[in-house]
Amino acid sequence: MREISAKEKLLAKIKEKNLVRPKDFEGINGARVHLSQLVASGELVRVGRGLYAPREFEFNERQSLLEAARLVPKGVLCLLSALRFHELTTQNPFEIWLAIEGTSRKPQISTLPLNVFRFSGASFAKGIETHDIMGVRLRVYNPAKTVADCFKYRNKIGLDVALEALRDVWRQKKATADELWHYARICRMSNVMRPYLESIV
Repeated sequence: MREISAKEKLLAKIKEKNLVRPKDFEGINGARVHLSQLVASGELVRVGRGLYAPREFEFNERQSLLEAARLVPKGVLCLLSALRFHELTTQNPFEIWLAIEGTSRKPQISTLPLNVFRFSGASFAKGIETHDIMGVRLRVYNPAKTVADCFKYRNKIGLDVALEALRDVWRQKKATADELWHYARICRMSNVMRPYLESIV
């Protein structure tokens, strides 16, 4: 049986993951040289700093979200980006709104417009959904947690955006009353959200 070459291993890894970084090829001899050759031959496309995709990879409107997920794998889409992902807002943010755990180092990525927030404890850990999109693992807060976060950061995004999200999540049945109350407590927003929740439930 013919031994698989380093270049073939590299291509297999790229097709498996779609979006890749050089560190994904650790253990493959001459990976960086082959990577440069694949870019030069057009088999691989550089889509960002230290981020590559196969030529046939079809980019869609979520391209920047997928790039962020690959470059900041422990980050979680939050606030306006999470609202957009769940189709709970008319806002179309240019920046990618990303939560990182309190003590984590802030990502330094010049190729993506990131708006980074530090969440801590249960506020960071609870309500995370994982979606596999085109081979990329994307982490995003669920609809109910996102609404609670929007009330917590209402001075940053506007109370009107938080209210729109609450109305839409209820109208589209993307969260139950129990879920909304649960995340309101986690985010310590029960008193703030109570009159608005009582008006729709």
